[in-house]
Formats: sequence, C-alpha cells, structure tokens
Amino acid sequence: MTTSTNQSSKSPIPALFKAAVDAWGIPDLRYRILFTLFILILFRFFAHVPVPGVDRDALAAAFEANPLLGFLDLFSGGALRNLSIAALGVYPYITASIILQILTPIIPTLKNLSQEGDAGRQAINRYTHYLTVPLAFLQGYGQLNLFAGGFLSQSGSAISGIGFGGGNTLNTIAILTAMTAGTMLLVWMGELVTEKGIGNGISMIIFAGIVSTLPQVVGQLWLLREQTFQVVMLIVIAIVIIYLIVYFAEAQRKIPVQYGRSVFRGGQMYRQSGATNIPLRVNAAGMIPLIFAFSILIFPSVVASYFNDGSGSFISNIANFFQNSFGPTSSIYWIAVFLLVVIFTFFYTLVVHNQQNIAENLQKNGGFVPGIRPGPPTKEFLMRVVLRITWGGALFLGFVAIIPFIAQLITNLPNATTILQSTSLLIMVGVALDTMRQLESQLLMRNYEGFVK
Repeated sequence: MTTSTNQSSKSPIPALFKAAVDAWGIPDLRYRILFTLFILILFRFFAHVPVPGVDRDALAAAFEANPLLGFLDLFSGGALRNLSIAALGVYPYITASIILQILTPIIPTLKNLSQEGDAGRQAINRYTHYLTVPLAFLQGYGQLNLFAGGFLSQSGSAISGIGFGGGNTLNTIAILTAMTAGTMLLVWMGELVTEKGIGNGISMIIFAGIVSTLPQVVGQLWLLREQTFQVVMLIVIAIVIIYLIVYFAEAQRKIPVQYGRSVFRGGQMYRQSGATNIPLRVNAAGMIPLIFAFSILIFPSVVASYFNDGSGSFISNIANFFQNSFGPTSSIYWIAVFLLVVIFTFFYTLVVHNQQNIAENLQKNGGFVPGIRPGPPTKEFLMRVVLRITWGGALFLGFVAIIPFIAQLITNLPNATTILQSTSLLIMVGVALDTMRQLESQLLMRNYEGFVK
C-alpha cells in the first residue's frame, strides 16, 4: 500500500489571489474579505501601542543579542519587538489549546464533552479561554522580568518599574493586566474573523504578523546585495521549501471504506451502501511540533542568561556554555530541534488520532475497511497506517525546522537563520492553503445555491 497525494497543481499563493478575486464579485464574500482586513489592520495598530516605561534602545539591543527572541516575536506578530500591550500575542491561547487537547483523552469529563458535538466544543473552548488568562499573566510576568533584569543585552533594562515590591507592585499589575487583556482581545478578534470573515482567525493573526516582517527581510537581503550568489541561493532554498511544504500539506493516505448495512435512526430504517475513503494526512500535526520544540529549547538559553554575568566564576561559565550550546549558531541546538520535532510529531499525531475515534464511528455507521473486521481490528489497522505515514511527516517537519541552519551552512551568511525562518514559511503556506480552500468552498456553495434557485 502506498501513500497517495491529493495535491493541486496550482501554487497556493496565486490560487489564493484568484479565489479572492472571484469572491470579490459576490457581495457576501466581499464583506467577509473586508471584515477580515479591517480586523487585521486593528491588530497591527495594537501591536504598536507600547506598555509604559520601555527603553527602545535597550529593547532593540536585546533582540540583536538574542535571535531566539525572534521566535517568540513570531507569535506576537511583531508586538514583542515593540513590547506592546499585545506583546504576548496569541501564544498563551495556543498553549492553553494544546494543554486541553493533551488532557482531553485523559480526563473523562473533557473526553465526554469532546463527544457532545457543538455544545461540547463550545464548553472546551470556554475552558481554553479560562486557562489562557493565568497563562498570560505568568508568561507576561516572566517576559517583563526578563526584559527588566537587563540579562538579554549589555544595554541595561529594556523596561523599568517591574516587580512586586519597592512601590512597583501597582505598576506591574497594571502592565500585566493590559498585556493579558491584549491577548484576550486578539483571541476575540481571531474568533470574530473565524465567524464573520475568511479563514481561521487565530491563524490569520499569526499570518498577518509574519507578513508584516517581510519588509524587514527584504531590507536584510538588500544589505547583502553584493553577495549575489549567496542571496540567490537563499531565495532558491526558500522556493524549494515552499514547494515541499505544499506537497506534504496535501499528501494523504486514502483508506477505502464501504457501507453495506441498514442503520436504525430516529424511528426509521436507512439503507447505507457505496464506497468512500478516509484521508489520513501525512503531516497531520501541522506546525504544532515546531512550536513545542522551539518553546522548550528557548528556556535553557533564557535561564542561563540570568546567571551569565561574565565574571568567569564556575556558575557563570556553565551558564555561558548553555547559552552558546542552545543558541541558533550551535549545531547541538539544531540537532536537538530535529529530534524534538520528530518526537513531538508522533506524540501530537497520536493524541489527535485517538480523539477522532475513527474505528468506533465507522462501526456505528455501518462502515468497514475491506478485508479488516470492524471494531478493535480496524482500530489497530488504522493505528499501524498512521504510525507508518507519520514517519514521513515527522522527518519532513524535522528537516523544515533545521532549514535555517542548513541554509547558513550552504550560503555562509551569518544571519541566514534570521532571514530564512522555516517556521514562518510553514505557517504562511498552511494558512494560505486553508484560506484558499475556504474561499473555494464558499464560492462553490454560492454557485450551487444560485443553480438551485
């Protein structure tokens, strides 16, 4: 049995623009597009409203000295670089969502809610909001404390008046409240886009933040214009990676399913027959494993920065070792990234697959995989297939994660890891594909309605 690929021959970005142009001619879809753009413009405005007491020079120096901050800045849409009220971005919400997804098969109450349809999903979403608030407070305080301590650069503290003592308590609580409110505002705006706009709102906010950094990337490439060959190689690598991301995003293994029995529903007997298939995606985990891996590997370097005072003491030397080993210039760091991404891809894919209860739902609806008995044998068969195809997705995501390091080795450009962010490419292409599918389905639905009328 081989993996089949249901892949459009069209590139996602041109196809997305074509779908948008076609949708513009339909008033309802035009409203959805304009509403989405309006929300994203509001988001960009909030991303530039700083919290009080920020030293912009020290903040810029901290980002120059710590490229890993750029990854956190990715999920704030550039707001962290400004230390704005939206500096946390939607990252606490994403963390809360991942935690609840992992806990759902473990906690019976959550497991039952996940099987109750829309009402259950709304309840889990409400719990996600509740969990987002304390996570935002904790992450916000850690972020402020890090920038206030002056550990990230030699330019001193990037923000003053932080702490729970010495008259700073009220100021700290006020800033944390503003940052938490900023996160919840972005989550609300994202849900508005999902409901009244186009695409997944949370993904669109992250997408808008990444797009906003493109002029900065172009500026960095312009500064390197004298190294023409290296710049061209970097662009070629980016194009190849985009193609591979599209290919693996669409690659799937189709499991044939047949229906051939009567089902009793609502007091009536229904006869189901025919054949269909279950599409199992090679890359079912998406960008989540990369978020896990980079988030974990940020901590050793950040914690070490607290103890690396340059004094030459034993503790300072150990801290310096960890800072150097877990930075984007170290091969140890990128090997760890690859291994963690592969491990988390398997872990997250299996969690999601177990929550779907495909074998159980098939049996309830009278479906079966030809040659496989319904029930536990079907469940075991699907698990074997998922494990087998996940190897391809896991190795691919691991490869994508270390592309910046590979690009630096090939081009010998010192800032290649900051110019070519493979995580950004993965998110941008994924959101573009998802938005394109939604636009095309909306167009198809409206064309069908017009035909019926």
